[in-house]
Amino acid sequence: MIKRLAAALGAAVLALTLVQPAQADTKYNLVLGGASPGGLWSLLGAGIDKAMKAAYPGSTVTYQTSGGGFANIKLLSDKTVQMGIVHDAELKIANEGGPPLNAVNKDLRAIAYLYRWAPMHLIATKEAADKYGLKTLADIAAKKAPLRIAVNRRGNVAADVAVAALAAGGVTEAALKGWGGSLVYAASKEQSELILNRRVDVLFNSLFVRHRSLRKIDESIDVVILGLSGGVIDKVNASSGTTPFTIKGGSYKNQPGDVTTMTLGAELVVDASMSAADAYNITKALVDNVDKISGIHKAMNALDTKLMAGQKVVPYHPGAEKYYREVGLIK
Repeated sequence: MIKRLAAALGAAVLALTLVQPAQADTKYNLVLGGASPGGLWSLLGAGIDKAMKAAYPGSTVTYQTSGGGFANIKLLSDKTVQMGIVHDAELKIANEGGPPLNAVNKDLRAIAYLYRWAPMHLIATKEAADKYGLKTLADIAAKKAPLRIAVNRRGNVAADVAVAALAAGGVTEAALKGWGGSLVYAASKEQSELILNRRVDVLFNSLFVRHRSLRKIDESIDVVILGLSGGVIDKVNASSGTTPFTIKGGSYKNQPGDVTTMTLGAELVVDASMSAADAYNITKALVDNVDKISGIHKAMNALDTKLMAGQKVVPYHPGAEKYYREVGLIK
């Protein structure tokens, strides 16, 4: 009995010492793996830097450009960066060892969900939609429409999700080719140019609603947003870690009603080897100063502390989870 009490007391003391409140002079010098310079992720890096500076004056978060989420997973594994921004779909792939990583990495831990509103837009020119009677993805397969469909470049998770969704709807690359169409891999900016120049009929990409490139397309040519069935959405969500999303009616000029699709999200993650104290302090800084992050761009205005604690793809770091429990964001 005495031994059991001593063991329990020791465990309690250990738990208390694992996470200690930051001292007044605590400073952090952290490197954050992001993506290209000038994009939203670089703004997120600036917001995270502001939050850390507000909580721990003199701290610095340096934004390191990279190839994106998959590259950041490797940077975290190599201990080249202390934090990284990674899409939820990429985290799922890392957990399961799927391509292009082809190696299981279960050492990633979440600090905060940053956003989950970069929905997959399946956009067709009105000319093609009218010609083949297209209102949904299912119509493309049913009509065996010989469309030129642009998805993101190979190796980009948005391309993987698009290809998976097309296949779930009966539009494989082989089938599309057999109908006289083609699948075109192109970066987001190039996709916009291709559809504006009528060199593709459809684009399928993950972008914020009314992203400037989508506004330009919507204002320049007549396009329609095609919906996805619940079955396709459920299948892709299960395999890719995406979540359901509704593009509200009226978001685009030829979109009177709601359109259902799925969305990619992004998370701030660290390696499991980060100390509980550091993970706790970083999480506290971000929660206490969430306005520093949500204010970086109107696309981030919906970020709140409830969302930050709401991801389910990988475990939260124990230090982060401890803080979220303390403030009632995780039960």
